[in-house]
Amino acid sequence: MVPLGEAAKAIQTGMARRELVLVVGRCKVSYEGRAASKLSEGDRLLIIKHDGTFLVHQSAKMSAINYQGPGAFVSCELALDPNDRKKREPVAIVLSAKRKLANGAVEQIVVRFTEILYAGAYGLKDDSHLKLFGTEKELADLLMSDLHLIEPGMVPLKQESDVRKGTIDILARDAAGNTVVIEVKRRIAGLEAVTQLERYVKELSQRRGSKIRGILCAPDVTASALKMLEESGGLEFAKLDYEIANPSAKIRGLQKKQKIITEYFG
Repeated sequence: MVPLGEAAKAIQTGMARRELVLVVGRCKVSYEGRAASKLSEGDRLLIIKHDGTFLVHQSAKMSAINYQGPGAFVSCELALDPNDRKKREPVAIVLSAKRKLANGAVEQIVVRFTEILYAGAYGLKDDSHLKLFGTEKELADLLMSDLHLIEPGMVPLKQESDVRKGTIDILARDAAGNTVVIEVKRRIAGLEAVTQLERYVKELSQRRGSKIRGILCAPDVTASALKMLEESGGLEFAKLDYEIANPSAKIRGLQKKQKIITEYFG
């Protein structure tokens, strides 16, 4: 157990130095602002970042149970027992994160620690930005360079083509001269992806007055989404096989699961 006075000093010093502060101990948590909530006493982890981010974590699950985002004003104070006028020993450490809302009101999280198991601060140096490999945009870029992976004779026309309700990943032309809408997904595709592709194909067909092919490219597709594709009478699915590497993704190939074009445009 860490004495409250010693813990408060470590927390305040870390905050003054704009370091990452970690506090583990027994506490109560309350919130006032857009709503109100109270969390009864329990052992929790509090994380305070130099930008004002304030996170209260329980012993399980990924998300914080209470939090304030960057920009909050964070304070740390020792609370004394008002009935003990002789010893004046602290009975708690009170940490709060406060911010003003757009309407002028104030929201605040208050964490009252009565026992401290750990309190420390670390001057982390990390200015790196996260770079995500294998994004849908990157996969579309790779496909644009060689649409033969989808179908021999297919050539790209335009990438990121805006329509009324969204953006088509790739517009292409097949060997028979038909326009093809290609929708790329980096994870397993569901009904929403099929609906999205169907909407793009329908809008383009109405705009151009001709039939448009639609191909959904993804690592896999749910059974219900595949059934919807098969019943659409014109949409197709191509299994996208790719691997993530640094500094980029790599498409191994496309395994086609679709009817031949003559079945649609005989």
